[in-house]
Amino acid sequence: MSDSFDSFTSGLDTKGAEKELQEFLMVEKQKAQFNAQIHEFNDICWDKCVDKPSNKLDSKTETCLSNCVDRFIDVSLLITNRFAQMLQKSGGM
Repeated sequence: MSDSFDSFTSGLDTKGAEKELQEFLMVEKQKAQFNAQIHEFNDICWDKCVDKPSNKLDSKTETCLSNCVDRFIDVSLLITNRFAQMLQKSGGM
């Protein structure tokens, strides 16, 4: 009887560890997605706003970079919200 109880409790520990691992992986995936989006901001907005690199950003370049990132975030949120609405309408959530 002790053997079956030990295997039952070790199974619970394994399930808890699996859940913890899945949560950890989800957080790491979100971090990776966030970092990828920052790199995408950098690539797109740098190419759009910076004519020639220098020691300081002039106000025009700084404004352009700020607006570029703001619009990129706005569009990303718009697309995300639109997909969420589509999923809700189709009964996917």
